[in-house]
Amino acid sequence: MTYENLLVEIENGTAIVTINRPKAMNALNEKTLIELQDAFVNFTADDVIQVIIITGSGEKAFVAGADIAAMQPLTALEARQFAKLGHQVMRHIEACPKPVIAAINGFALGGGCELALGCDIRVAAENARFGQPEVNLGVIPGFGGTQRLARLIGKGRAMELIFTGDMIDAVEAYRIGLANKIVPLDQLLDTSKKMAETIINKGPHAVRLAKEAIRNGLELDLERANQYEAELFGLCFATTDQKEGMLAFLEKRQAKFKGK
Repeated sequence: MTYENLLVEIENGTAIVTINRPKAMNALNEKTLIELQDAFVNFTADDVIQVIIITGSGEKAFVAGADIAAMQPLTALEARQFAKLGHQVMRHIEACPKPVIAAINGFALGGGCELALGCDIRVAAENARFGQPEVNLGVIPGFGGTQRLARLIGKGRAMELIFTGDMIDAVEAYRIGLANKIVPLDQLLDTSKKMAETIINKGPHAVRLAKEAIRNGLELDLERANQYEAELFGLCFATTDQKEGMLAFLEKRQAKFKGK
């Protein structure tokens, strides 16, 4: 896969996507969003890829936001279309059946924070900074920030961050549940790759069904969500991975999963 604003590497079942617009601090413009969407369509269809890592080029920014220079002259109709594109891309990332890890190497502001929110797990470098500063520009978050942030860290904290436009560091992001882990910058990608490797060594069908259960179950009441979980639990027993995993446990050996 070759793109103008993305670098894509495949290593041992992990796709590493680097947003590569260093002069714009990796800001998301229309071209970059379209490329991200295309990449995730390909990742979903590629059986070799089991986990995806998203990061930014350089050491200053994961994604510093959406491209303000490109947005400033937009009409209301054009802005709505741009927001819809952003939402579509975040849905592709969130709905990807494979786990997605954000390796946050600096500023994750505005659209960058929203991109991180669309991922399943957020590993933050010590220099990471998070925020939804759109009110400083006279607009609101437009790529899902008002919705995913509240679902992740709670209504009150999300309102505070969005209303004030304040930026928080990695420690505070970890404290409120926005970041899963904090590591030194020079260990960020290795830590994310090791996490990906750990996930890849588990039952592939089980990981995908677990993601489906969590993501879709959050939209249901508890009783229906538990029923949904039971259905997916039953589906696991239609796979050879379940037979192999349980037999390996009983035989006290490492399971050899085949994703079937």
